[in-house]
Order: sequence, then structure tokens, then C-alpha cells
Amino acid sequence: MARILIVEDDDHIRSALRLMFEGEGFDVDDAPTGEVGVALFARMAADVAIVDVMLPGMSGFETCQQLRNASDLPIVIVSARDETVDVVLGLESGADDYVTKPFVPEELLARVKAHLRRRPDKSAKAFQMGDLHVIPDEGVVRHSDGAELHLTSTEFRLLTDLASMNGKVLSREDLLERVWGYDYFGDSRLVDVHIRRLRTKIEPDPANPTYLVTVRGAGYKLVL
Repeated sequence: MARILIVEDDDHIRSALRLMFEGEGFDVDDAPTGEVGVALFARMAADVAIVDVMLPGMSGFETCQQLRNASDLPIVIVSARDETVDVVLGLESGADDYVTKPFVPEELLARVKAHLRRRPDKSAKAFQMGDLHVIPDEGVVRHSDGAELHLTSTEFRLLTDLASMNGKVLSREDLLERVWGYDYFGDSRLVDVHIRRLRTKIEPDPANPTYLVTVRGAGYKLVL
């Protein structure tokens, strides 16, 4: 069964989440601080991490960065802050998802399960973008010199799903369903921030993208 790491300083919320996930059959590690959470992860890697933003000591954003540096696991940030700047900061710190408090526990559970269900589409064909060679069946992106370009699992899924459309546009809602597995909830800001982050890795000039293109009022498409 999957292992969940919960980093949350509120004892009541942390205990309630532990009980919910254990009741669903998950193994659970929980920590009241980012420092303890990172140390727990170093000893026993989790499959998904849930990280609160407002933590004593090391912030949730810093905790997320350290977990992301160590692993490609899905990270869900939870926070009482809903301002766009906070959502963007959380996602830019390496999180795959952002849930605002107060949240419905069942929704958080559904999101975690959606992340665990996600798998790269290894049946997709390999393709070229400039000097980048994308190989879905290996789950890698390589430069022409053989060096690997690191993408998170969310970024890789976003790239290959857009490539599978052969230049057709996918709306933000389509991408939320295809990449994140959300058919009834989700924030379009997740898509926009991940698109921007992906552009910084694959575009020669991220400010003027030539591959990952915005179609105003419609969504995004990949031009190969």
C-alpha cells in the first residue's frame, strides 16, 4: 500500500488526516515541522507528501523544495492562503498541487488517489523538439549530447499529453482531467504555473515560446 507523508503543525488536523488515510489502508508518517518531515522522508521515502505552508521553523515552501530536490514524488501543498501569489509560490517551489484550507477531507483523499493513479503514457511515440528527444516508453527527455533533462512526473505527463494531440489545442479543463486526473475539481492556476515551469526547461526562449504555445481563450498546444 502507498505511504503518505503528512507535514502539518496543527495536532488536530494532523491526527484527523492520519486516521483518514490509515482508514483507507495507507501507511502514514506524520511530522509537526518541515525539519522532521524531511528527516522522516530521508529514512522512509513516501509515495505522496502533504505539506502545510505555515509551519514553525522551515516553511512549507522550503520543505517542499527539499522534498522535490530529493525525489519526484507528488507533493500537495495545503494552505489557508488563496492569493494567486501564494499559489504560484507553492507550485514554483516544486509542488504538484495546491489545496486551500478549510478543505473537505474527502476531496484531499481523492486528489491523493488521483496522483497515485497517474502513470506516464508509455505507448506514446518518441518525438523531437529542437535538440531535445522525448522518449515516453523510457520516461526521459535527453539533449542531443545524451544528457538527461529532468522533468517532474507532472511536467512529463503534461508534455506527452500535449504531444499526443498532434498540434490540437487542449483547454485548461482538459489538462486538469488528463494530467491531474481531476474531473470535478481543480484550479486552472495549476495548469498555468506548470506550463510556465515546463517552458523554462524546454524552450530556447521561455518568454517567447515556439513549442509550447498559448492559444488565447482556448488553452495550450504543442507545436513540433
